[in-house]
Amino acid sequence: MARTPRNTLSADLIVRTALELMEAKGTDAFSLRGVAGELNVGPMALYTYFRNKDDLYDAVRDHLMGLLPAVPSDEPWPDQVRAVCRSLRLLMLQHPCLAQLLASRPLAGDETARVAEGLLGVLRSAGFDPETAARTHTTLFTYVLGAASWEIQMAAERRDPEAWRRLRTTMESLSARDFPTVVELASELARTTGGDEQFDYGLDLLLAGLQVQVRTPS
Repeated sequence: MARTPRNTLSADLIVRTALELMEAKGTDAFSLRGVAGELNVGPMALYTYFRNKDDLYDAVRDHLMGLLPAVPSDEPWPDQVRAVCRSLRLLMLQHPCLAQLLASRPLAGDETARVAEGLLGVLRSAGFDPETAARTHTTLFTYVLGAASWEIQMAAERRDPEAWRRLRTTMESLSARDFPTVVELASELARTTGGDEQFDYGLDLLLAGLQVQVRTPS
């Protein structure tokens, strides 16, 4: 591998390289030494830009969160919330490492704060009091993160023939006497493990409850 030319190493290049490695190997296998090796520089060269691995994690997460579109300003607040949640889920499905980064360090980074600012601003403008807006933001964030993480894991199992076979064997071996409802609804449970329709179903339930709570400003 050719050595990175002098004076071309930058924070942006390091972040993009780190993202490529995370997406290829997962965040658990990621290391600063691996990034340095990919760039063909010594590990100490990275410390000019990032203090440690967590610092680089935060930079990768900020880079990805910066790809989210702005909150649409010309729609009713439920549609604004729906747009934010859908965009965040889609970004996590496109970049599965983002789900891990958000789960491990959810409150760090300017871009995460920017997204939170947009969603909280929508909720406050809709008439939510400060505590309800904060609780609603946390509820929506954890719903999106949980739903996306579940879909990512299920997709990984489907790509692994042995894991998928074990799952099917487990479901098929359940006793109808001990688990009558699970067995009865096995096909429905399999059909609703993920996807746009299922995500929107859960999101619509949350929004329906929220619209009951808030008094829409006249």
